Amino acid sequence: MRRYQLVELEDLPWFPRSIRDAGTDYLQFAWQAVRPWQAIASKLVPALAATGDRRLVDLGAGGGGPWRGLLPVLQQAYPDLQVTLTDRYPNLAAWQTIQQDFPPAVHTWPDSVAAAAVPPTLAGFRTVFAALHHFPPSEARAILADAVRQRQGIAAFEAGQRRPLALLAILFAPTLAYLLTPFMRPFRWSRLFWTYVIPAGPFIVLWDGLVSTLRMYTPAELRDLTVGLADDYVWDSGEVPIPYSPIPMTYLMGYPASIRQEDA
Repeated sequence: MRRYQLVELEDLPWFPRSIRDAGTDYLQFAWQAVRPWQAIASKLVPALAATGDRRLVDLGAGGGGPWRGLLPVLQQAYPDLQVTLTDRYPNLAAWQTIQQDFPPAVHTWPDSVAAAAVPPTLAGFRTVFAALHHFPPSEARAILADAVRQRQGIAAFEAGQRRPLALLAILFAPTLAYLLTPFMRPFRWSRLFWTYVIPAGPFIVLWDGLVSTLRMYTPAELRDLTVGLADDYVWDSGEVPIPYSPIPMTYLMGYPASIRQEDA
């Protein structure tokens, strides 16, 4: 299936923040439902072992991504792990609830952060969950190039694929939004308003979900983004199965191959 670089509503700068936050809240809830913690950790833990990093900088964190379930799994290997949540449009209210659950480990960055121009003060292994597909190839490559330029590791994970089955599954997303919105936390009156009074939230879930699926990169396409970026980086792309899901997780990972020798 061909990749289409369409527009997700939540990417538009003028899009109302309260509606955007409702959309990212739905996505964060979906992470909790799918529970791909072990699939992610199976790739991320060895990478952190190779680099020695204990700081993670999450780019495009949205409503908080998978951290509420993923962080305890990673902490089994690295109890001192620190995570900083960042985004171009920070959803601080959602992040604060995760920070409250993990006060020593989770930090939030209140300012807007462009994934292709991360401030040098935000040093650490970078993660990108369900966000790399937002960018066309030139911009996705720029995100990887910025990590290489600052000598940081980076790992991108997508819980979806450009396949007819994934498109079919998205058609049920608005119904799930109607059913599950009362159970989402933190509670927001605005989320109820944009779901049951004016159903902008379910519409965003449908439209952005379909567009996201059509914008997903294959492992081969992800690998192509890294060509010529750095000769001394270890790059890996592929798929890892998610329990009880017919759609595996796609990932891309890269970090300096020489980092251990430099630290030795």
